[in-house]
Amino acid sequence: MSDRRPSPFKTLFDTDVASLIQAADDVYQIRFKNRAANAYLVRGSKRTIMIDVGLSTNYPQLLACLGHIGVTPDMIDMVVLSHEHLDHIGAAYHFHGRAYIAAHRLAANKIMLRDDFSMLRKMFNEPNVPIDIDIWLEEGNLIDLGNFRLNVMYTPGHTSACITLFDQDKGLLFASDTLMPGGVMGGVFGSGSIADYIQSLERLKGLNSKILLSGHGRLSDTPQDDVRIALQRSHALLEDTAQLFDALDARANFEPIMQSVRDLNKLDD
Repeated sequence: MSDRRPSPFKTLFDTDVASLIQAADDVYQIRFKNRAANAYLVRGSKRTIMIDVGLSTNYPQLLACLGHIGVTPDMIDMVVLSHEHLDHIGAAYHFHGRAYIAAHRLAANKIMLRDDFSMLRKMFNEPNVPIDIDIWLEEGNLIDLGNFRLNVMYTPGHTSACITLFDQDKGLLFASDTLMPGGVMGGVFGSGSIADYIQSLERLKGLNSKILLSGHGRLSDTPQDDVRIALQRSHALLEDTAQLFDALDARANFEPIMQSVRDLNKLDD
């Protein structure tokens, strides 16, 4: 017999490509079965939002899942992008002219300038179309949906531009790639930092979260356990990185880079 307890979450719609799962009243996860990130729909009494939208190629499956609960794109007031990676934001251009699109100011800058390196365009082979950001978010902003009040938390580490949305009253933690079930880490990309990752996880540790709604994988009703494990792993990663830098003699490798900078600066003299 399995010791695993039954999931408190209900699968409403399931295909070979995507699943629609109810996380709480008026809160739904759309979980894609390829490399696309999870998308979330939150139906508030005043307005309806989506948090991330997956890859552009998954847009038909996104529509199918939304249609199962009677939601069309025209009914969505805002799309909030958790960070700049295209597996989370690729389908956002489909919402131009329909919904306000929001992201942290650092992510907005990368997206608006079409920074393909930061957005991982080659990794996901997404269409090279512009994504417009209407609202630039900051730490402390509040997204008020009426019966949901989502606080914007700046949680860098995975990238420099990650945000987490938290509803304190309901304990809903939309943590994207900062925290995933089982304490899985989302990786540290070019603009990210392990030290920032640890600080962000420490902030999440202090919340009274009840449901973790992450960028990949299943829903979790044990977010406190998840963040504890993630903190252990991130500290171990930081130690491993320090040992790696020692082995590579980072100072010797850093000097040629600094010399190149000095040489370039001489050109302006």
